[in-house]
Amino acid sequence: MGRVSFASRSGHELTGSLELPPGGEWKATALFAHCFTCGRNIRAARDITRALAAAGFAVLRFDFTGLGDSEGEFEDTTFSSNLDDLEDAANWLGETMAAPQLLVGHSLGGTAALAVAERLDSVRAVATLAAPAQPEHVLKNFGDDLARIEEEGSAEVDLGGRPFRVRRDFIDDARSHDLSARLRKLRRALLVMHAPGDRVVAIDQAETIFTSALHPKSFVSLDEADHLLSRSEDSVYAASVIASWAAKYLEMRSAQATEGVVVAGRTADAFLCSVQAGEHRLLADEPESHGGSDLGLDPYRFLATALAACTVMTLNMYARHKKLAVERVSCQVTHRKVHASDCEDCETREGKLDELRRVVTIEGELDDAQRARMLEIADRCPVHRTLEGEIKVRSELA
Repeated sequence: MGRVSFASRSGHELTGSLELPPGGEWKATALFAHCFTCGRNIRAARDITRALAAAGFAVLRFDFTGLGDSEGEFEDTTFSSNLDDLEDAANWLGETMAAPQLLVGHSLGGTAALAVAERLDSVRAVATLAAPAQPEHVLKNFGDDLARIEEEGSAEVDLGGRPFRVRRDFIDDARSHDLSARLRKLRRALLVMHAPGDRVVAIDQAETIFTSALHPKSFVSLDEADHLLSRSEDSVYAASVIASWAAKYLEMRSAQATEGVVVAGRTADAFLCSVQAGEHRLLADEPESHGGSDLGLDPYRFLATALAACTVMTLNMYARHKKLAVERVSCQVTHRKVHASDCEDCETREGKLDELRRVVTIEGELDDAQRARMLEIADRCPVHRTLEGEIKVRSELA
């Protein structure tokens, strides 16, 4: 759906981005809260919400009041108003699609997600990334300006290289929130993710969150990630962990059973496609070098996968039938284009043709004759026969 907007209770129009899975079919909805003064388009927010969408979630990320493309003045906001914005976003998501079951928050956005969860009956799981245990922790970012704000009532503060005017109301409000009791009463599945070397929010904040909350709860280290998760490999990894973890606690919509394989993709998503085969879901994509986002196998690797999987299944079935001492079979298939003139046993003599090269590894106590026989059996795998047989593709419009 892309860019969206909705009204906050304070009368401001808040701007967001709604990320949908390839093809538009979603299994659950989620709401993402960005870090303090960051905005919805920071790399971590984009990468995480898009990766969650690729995993089947419809995810809304938005700019808090006074930030990014949202209306209002930042100096008029507080931690409490951020919670109101989050609740308004959740209500909009519920009216538009379905109320969010999953809250994901980065830095102070994670603290806000923990605090607002009690207001949202739909939420079943909360995931935090580099989050402080108390909103008051953010006041450390003000340095020597904190005393000036308290004395003068407001002051301009440099935050991440940008000037923001902060009022004493913000400070008083941050100090008025104590999450300790709320964490004990969270009653939602909790995932705490934090990097041990985070220099902005120390790892002891994650420890406080984790030890204060009741089960079910999990902790995952973000290893060498920085506080902003500025590297895509860190943010995409975090999203993949969140998606796998959350599926255990959410009521995921089942994929409608389909005949054959259905592949769907939106033009805006470039090459990224969702693949549905019965109740099974996969992703298809192209590598970044070809203009894709590399979130799934490319079509030729799917073709190679079909041959490799069929080969392994066939050989294991044969080994069981013959009671051979086979422990494990693996098959590597690669695809390439070769000149027809270089292929001695091919009928085609001009131009290029497709070559699938298959390497079979058989683990177990077999003699040379048994291994040679199994290689012959590999050529009898149904997909192998289909690929070397006559194939007709018949197309029609739905």
